[in-house]
Amino acid sequence: MEETDNLETEERKFRPPDDFVKNANINDPEIYRKADEDLEAFWRGLAEEIKWFRGFDSVLEWEPPHAKWFTGGKLNASYNCLDANIEKRGDKLAIIWEGENRDIRKYTYGELLEETSRLANVLKGMGVKKGDIVTIYLPMIPEIIISMLACARIGAPHSVVFAAFSGEALCTRIADAQSDLVITCDGYYRRGKLVEQKKKADCGLTSCIKVQKVVVVKNTKNDIEMREGRDVWWHDLMRDAGTVCEPEVMDSEDMLFLMYTSGTTGKPKGIVHSTGGYMVGTHVTAKWIFDLKDDDIYWCTADCGWITGHSYIVYGPLSNGTTVLMYEGAPDYPEKDRFWDIVERHKATILYTAPTAIRTFMKWGNKWPAKHDLSTLRLLGSVGEPINPDAWLWYHENIGSGRCPIVDTWWQTETGMVLISPLPGITTTKPGSATLPFPGIRATVLDENGNEMPPGKDGLLAITRPWPSMVRTIHGDEERFIETYWTKWDRNTYFAGDGAKLDEEGYFRISGRVDDVIQVSGHRIGTEEVESLLVSHPSVAEAGVVGKSDEIKGEVIYGYVILRSGLSGDNELKNELIDHVASNIGPFARPKRIIFSEELPKTRSGKIMRRVLKAIANGRETGDVTTLQDPGVVEELKRRTEENGLI
Repeated sequence: MEETDNLETEERKFRPPDDFVKNANINDPEIYRKADEDLEAFWRGLAEEIKWFRGFDSVLEWEPPHAKWFTGGKLNASYNCLDANIEKRGDKLAIIWEGENRDIRKYTYGELLEETSRLANVLKGMGVKKGDIVTIYLPMIPEIIISMLACARIGAPHSVVFAAFSGEALCTRIADAQSDLVITCDGYYRRGKLVEQKKKADCGLTSCIKVQKVVVVKNTKNDIEMREGRDVWWHDLMRDAGTVCEPEVMDSEDMLFLMYTSGTTGKPKGIVHSTGGYMVGTHVTAKWIFDLKDDDIYWCTADCGWITGHSYIVYGPLSNGTTVLMYEGAPDYPEKDRFWDIVERHKATILYTAPTAIRTFMKWGNKWPAKHDLSTLRLLGSVGEPINPDAWLWYHENIGSGRCPIVDTWWQTETGMVLISPLPGITTTKPGSATLPFPGIRATVLDENGNEMPPGKDGLLAITRPWPSMVRTIHGDEERFIETYWTKWDRNTYFAGDGAKLDEEGYFRISGRVDDVIQVSGHRIGTEEVESLLVSHPSVAEAGVVGKSDEIKGEVIYGYVILRSGLSGDNELKNELIDHVASNIGPFARPKRIIFSEELPKTRSGKIMRRVLKAIANGRETGDVTTLQDPGVVEELKRRTEENGLI
C-alpha cells in the first residue's frame, strides 16, 4: 500500500464555539454510544421524523450483502418534502433560485407543491406509471427539482443525467434505464455563453428509439427544432394541469431513483436507491450535520445531476422544511466574487461546496471574498473529495472568519447519505480530516487481507455495518453489484474504493481513490470509459489512462496512447483526441495531457499496468517492474512524459 502524499500534516484542532454548541440540534456526545449499543433502536427513533402512511414492521433485515430497511412501511418522498411542510410552512420559501444573468425566481412550499402536482398530473396523462423510469436532463433551474419531486410523487423513479454530459452519454444512460420519456430544456448559460441543451439531447436521442416523448422547458428561448409527435413544451403541458395530485403510496423498499456513476469498467453503473431508508438517512444527516434551523438560507453549490444535489439540495433539506438557495451559473461570472456576492445578497447562513472550488478561490486571492459581507454564514461544509489542510484553513479564515464550524463530509453515490463527518455541535475538528463516522455507522481501515491497520498507516476504507440509505443493487446487474462492493473481504464489509488512515484519536483522513476511477473536481470518471473512447478513434491502437494529482482539481486525466501503424503524433492530433473524449463524455472529462508512445507497460499476459503509468504521471517511483514484458518501456515513458507531455 502506497503511503498517502496528497495531504499535509496539520496538528491544530478547532473546538466548536460555545454558543453554537448550546443551540445545536445535536450536542450530546453520548449519541455515539447509544447508536452503537442498539443500532435498530437508534434508527427506529429517527425514522419517526418521517411521515409514514403505514408504520414499518421491522427496522432492518440484513442478509449480506442485501439490506431491507423499515420493511412494511409505506410513504412517499414527495409528500415528505412538500405536503408535510404545508401546515406550518406553506408560505415559507422553499427555493430561492438565481440565474447566471441574475434572474431570480422564488417558490414557497405551497407554490412548489402546486407546480410539482401539475407536472405529476402531466406525466400521468402522458402514460407514465408507477415503476417507469423518467430521465431528466436539465441544468440547475427550478424545473429540475420540480421534475424530481413530480416523479417521486407518482412512484416513477427518476434518472437525472448531469446537464454537462454529452448526448452520447445521455443515450447510454437512457438505454440502460429503458426510459421512454425525457425532460430537458432548450438551453442554458455558462459564463455568458449559450449551451444548446436540446441540440445535445437530440444528438443522443438519434440512437434511443425507445424514447417516445421529450418534454422541453423554455429556459433561454433560443431557436430549437421540435420533432412533431415526440417533443412537447413544458409550459403548454402545465398550463391546464390540475394543481392537486395525490401521492402514490410507496413501499419502503420501492426504488426512488437511479443515479449513474463511473466505475472500473467502461459502462456506468446505475445505482439503485430505495425510498424509506434513503429518506430517513438524508433527512437525519441533513438536520444534524448542517444543524438546519427554520430561519436558515442553505446553499449547497452542487448540481442535482450528482448525488450531492439529490441528497443535500432536494430530499434532505426539503424534508426538513429548509429554504434552499440554487445558482445556475459559474462561480467566476461576471467576476470572481460571484459566490460571495450571492451569499451577501441572499444572506446565506450555510455554505456547502467542493474542495476544488475552495482551492480555486484560494488561487484567485483573498480580495474577492473580502469585498463582501459574509457575516450571515454560520456553518461551512466540504464535499466531493478530500480537502487538504491549507484549503481547510483558508476556508475557515477567509470565508468563515474563524467562527464557523466546518463539516468535512465523506460519502458516495452508493452510500446515499454522509457516513463520516463532524457533528458541528459536538466534534473538535482537524483540518484535512473528515473526523468520525456518523452515529450508527461503523467504519475502519483495512489492508488487502482484511486486517485492521494501526493508526498512521495507510489502508482501505471499509464500512462494516449496514446503513439505511445504502445502495440496493446496480440496475440490471446484480452480479456486478456484489463483485464491485462486497467481495474485497467478505459480504458483511463494504469496499468503498477509497484509501484512508486513522490517527491516534480514531479520526479518519481520506486519501482518495485506490481503484481505476479518476476523481476530477469531485466527478468520478472510469479509466476504462476514457480508454474505450480513445481507442474508438481511428488513429489509436491502444490507450492507458490514469489520474495525475492536481492542486486545484484533485486529479486530472493523463492518456498514454499508441497510434496505429504508420501514424505519427502531433499537437493537432493530441487536441483532436482530447476533444473526442470531451464531446463523448462531457467537458469535465477533458484529458489534461495526451502522451504518445511506442509501447505501454504490460504484464506478460498483455494487461496494461496502470499502477506503473500512474507512478510515471505523478513523478513517483514505479516499484518493481521486472514482471513487465519490457521493463525498458518505463524509462522511455518517463522521458516522454517530461519532454513531450505538455500540449
